[in-house]
Amino acid sequence: MNAAIAFPVARYRFEFQARQPIRLPDYAGSMLRGAFGHALRQLACMTRQKECAGCPLIGSCPYPAIFAPLPPATHSLQKFSQIPAPYVIEPPAWGSRVLAPGETLTFHHVLIGRALHELPLIILAWRRALARGVGAGDGTADLVRVVHCGAAGDEEVHRPEVGTIAAHQQVVFTVPQTDDALTSATTLRFETPLRLQQDGHALPPEKLQARTLLMALARRASLLAEFHCEEGVLAADFAALRAACDEIREEKNLTWLDWTRFSSRQQQKMALGGVIGTWRLEGQLAPFTPLLQLGEWLHVGKEAAFGLGRYTLANCLPGDISDHQPKSCEHPRQVSEKYASIR
Repeated sequence: MNAAIAFPVARYRFEFQARQPIRLPDYAGSMLRGAFGHALRQLACMTRQKECAGCPLIGSCPYPAIFAPLPPATHSLQKFSQIPAPYVIEPPAWGSRVLAPGETLTFHHVLIGRALHELPLIILAWRRALARGVGAGDGTADLVRVVHCGAAGDEEVHRPEVGTIAAHQQVVFTVPQTDDALTSATTLRFETPLRLQQDGHALPPEKLQARTLLMALARRASLLAEFHCEEGVLAADFAALRAACDEIREEKNLTWLDWTRFSSRQQQKMALGGVIGTWRLEGQLAPFTPLLQLGEWLHVGKEAAFGLGRYTLANCLPGDISDHQPKSCEHPRQVSEKYASIR
């Protein structure tokens, strides 16, 4: 990556108190995304059409812009059937359980690019979603607070009884112009299933290669920057990155994890799965350092929007990277923004 641009991204922790029992499945990411999308559409849609396609307000409506962005009609490189959404929902830790009334439901929501400007609407959508009911039995909960999880620490930015969102600093990555910070090794610890696909099928551990992972990171970051960030295209020399992949050595300790989710759109259960565990990379990693650091926020692979492909980094990357809170890249700068009241 050889051009310096800013990449705006922020992580928010939502804390709810259960009012009626909430039944969490093994992996709650899909359940939370479905509830969020339904509530967001109810709030944002003005025409009440069943489908967004053909709606005269589709170009200005925040629902498709946030939840299901439309691919461009034409593109200089390829024809897109879909593009990545500018958010990632990070659900509670793996494992089915029931939250009793009074217990706390906590999850994170990562916002990218222009989606940061829609934070008031997004908070209101989450309040509506949990008040309406989620999961089997339609468990309900009340929002307690929203916390911005920044590089400088956690900062409470909203409580419903206050009604406004406090001004706060959001992380803006700056991709280095050079690869002077030599990097020799790092380990990715995948906490949710990674689905890297080939011909429509997720690759098992024995078929995964460093090239597949690193180029998937480059593609995801580039598309998110191009379609959702004000400063435009994330300049990446894909040919040079592919060549650099040949010099990377790897050691995998990955296992396959199966799980199922119910698709409300298709009205059926869908068997999904991916790999979890650790993946160590060694060699000249400097060209990939920004991508690897961004990936802690953006996730990688299929279904990243509801939290799959989440990893944390360990070992020789520059900067102070904690196990669970990604930091900004080598040359971070901060921006502050004041948001409107939530009514």
